[in-house]
Amino acid sequence: MATKEKTFIGHSKRVRANQGAAAPLRNVAKAPADAVKTLRTFKAPKFDQTVNVVVHLGIDPKAADQTLRGATSFPKGVGKTAKVICFCQSDKVAAAKSAGAIEAGGDDLVSKIEGGWMDFDVAVASPDMMRVVSKLGKVLGPKGLMPSPKAGTVTPDIATAVKEFAAGKVEYRNDDGGNVHCVIGKMSFSDADLLENLEHFISLIQKAKPATSKGTYIRKCVISASMSPGVQVAV
Repeated sequence: MATKEKTFIGHSKRVRANQGAAAPLRNVAKAPADAVKTLRTFKAPKFDQTVNVVVHLGIDPKAADQTLRGATSFPKGVGKTAKVICFCQSDKVAAAKSAGAIEAGGDDLVSKIEGGWMDFDVAVASPDMMRVVSKLGKVLGPKGLMPSPKAGTVTPDIATAVKEFAAGKVEYRNDDGGNVHCVIGKMSFSDADLLENLEHFISLIQKAKPATSKGTYIRKCVISASMSPGVQVAV
């Protein structure tokens, strides 16, 4: 029986055109600069798309000594800010808000979140507040919002942390499949800026290789825009 050609019924002309353009690229890994340029060749929607990168790593996500988690400020930023809250003592509330926190406090902030308020992107805490924040483990944990020393969100210098995350500092962590996703900018960025951010991320992941990880470490790296096909990056 003849094999039917794959079609994209119900998709827009833009999606069909992009899927067709991406077909020859599926098994081709391009140099970082060429991968960024290739993103420009796809038909774009009217809004400024976010550019994402994902790497598939040769790690065991279930092994505690092979997990990756951290935070980084990209050299060219990522084109967006974040809503940051801060768990701190009452004498540091003013400093946290001055640094950019939309909310700051201790038990009062915990109660607000327990009541269902979740209108924030990042939670920062001073070390002495973690005994209070621990009450929110079941609420913040599943959403990846629990403050953590590894991510730089538990620190004595809360003002600096709040300022950096509010300005677009990005957290990253591997998922259960061994993949690490991260935003590296916007399509309105220049090719040079996107390339610098992409190379920064790849270098960051390479340096974070767990000592116990064996075999090929970075198995695949792909960049894409919000509504574009992915382009493989040669690493």
